Amino acid sequence: MNWTQLLSSKRLGLENQQQHRDDRTEFQRDYDRLIFSASFRRLQNKTQVFPLPGSIFVHNRLTHSLEVSSVGRSLGNDVSRLLLERHPELHDTHFTELGSIVSAACLAHDLGNPPFGHSGEKAIATFFSEGGGRWLQTYEDEETGDRLTPIQWNDMTHFEGNANAFRLLTHHFDGRRPGGFVMTYSTLASIVKYPFSSNLAGEHQKFGFFEAEREDYLRIARELGIPALPSPSGTVRHARFPLVYLVEAADDICYEIMDIEDAHKLRILSTADTHELLMAFFHPQRRDEIARHLSRLDVRDVNEQVVYLRSCAINCLEGECVRAFVDNEQSILDGRFEGSLIQHISDTPRRAYEQCIHNSFDHIYHSREVVDIELAGFRIITALTELMVEAVMHPHRAYSQLLLNRVSRQYQIHAPRLYDRLMAVLDYISGMTDVYALDLYRKLNGMSFPNI
Repeated sequence: MNWTQLLSSKRLGLENQQQHRDDRTEFQRDYDRLIFSASFRRLQNKTQVFPLPGSIFVHNRLTHSLEVSSVGRSLGNDVSRLLLERHPELHDTHFTELGSIVSAACLAHDLGNPPFGHSGEKAIATFFSEGGGRWLQTYEDEETGDRLTPIQWNDMTHFEGNANAFRLLTHHFDGRRPGGFVMTYSTLASIVKYPFSSNLAGEHQKFGFFEAEREDYLRIARELGIPALPSPSGTVRHARFPLVYLVEAADDICYEIMDIEDAHKLRILSTADTHELLMAFFHPQRRDEIARHLSRLDVRDVNEQVVYLRSCAINCLEGECVRAFVDNEQSILDGRFEGSLIQHISDTPRRAYEQCIHNSFDHIYHSREVVDIELAGFRIITALTELMVEAVMHPHRAYSQLLLNRVSRQYQIHAPRLYDRLMAVLDYISGMTDVYALDLYRKLNGMSFPNI
């Protein structure tokens, strides 16, 4: 891969149209288009890790995405600055826009997540693989012979927020222009963290695009020169687009460090444990500098102490990931780089990061508050998926008609193909906020009644 080809301002769906002429670059326009979208605004009512905030404010998907975007911009700008010293011939190319591209992609990286975080993803997938939707694997329409192909079935049983984000940005929903959000090729490629189709998804059910969007991804890969990798017949597998590593690093940095801060606010972690976890990122000399600064802060305000430590840890990890990217530039461009940037940083911060992960699994992700929201979310999403699938499979039933009348016209629930109807159900459910899904669940189960 080469940087000149990799960085393209061509837009999906507007390939032959002349670009706008104003003070914004095309990649800045991507960012603006995303931040003013309804899909982005809905993230404010979607769970990140902890239940949506009450009296204590913790992160939701929107605040998380904004923070990831901020860190992503720093990563892109720093990588651009350092690599331009190595490649001065790139000064007059889009290489100076790395920060804008990564920032926009970071803003979009969680758009496809359904309500209730990862439990929502799991609920959709297991409805088809273990639950009431299993019969659809062998269903065949008696009149048309229409049925799901093996790869379409994998899309259902491995439903994944990353693939759904790519669909949301590229799919031609009813009422939307071809190309979906009409994003630049480089921004779209930057969010495909797992550049292969669902029939290559492993135990952790990660893949980058649904069968419906396969051709869109292949068009982008061909245009940008992203090489295909060996894979079984009928499957798609490509090298990662280089900027994916920076988007992934920004996400890794923010969710792990900010979860520690949120856990401290909620008193799941003590101040002493939080200090210990965050101080571990630094060598002794730097720890002494930080300790001296903390001694000058108001000792009564422990939250401010944690905020300062958190900012130092993020700054440390950002610099380390920039160094890892720059040091491994060639292997990244060759498609030979393995793992994430976090796995290639210096020993001290890497061990500290791993300790944060272990602590999070032991004390945060398995805490009662988090497990309770996952249990509730799983039940709600499973129930809604079952009702909606039943409705699109039997649209002439009286209850089905009432239910389908609630669905926005942009979702193609009356599409002739079975696969498209089922994907429309998943579009509808994954686009819900936690609050909307809970409210709909209560109404459909007679637990609340609409105001008249």
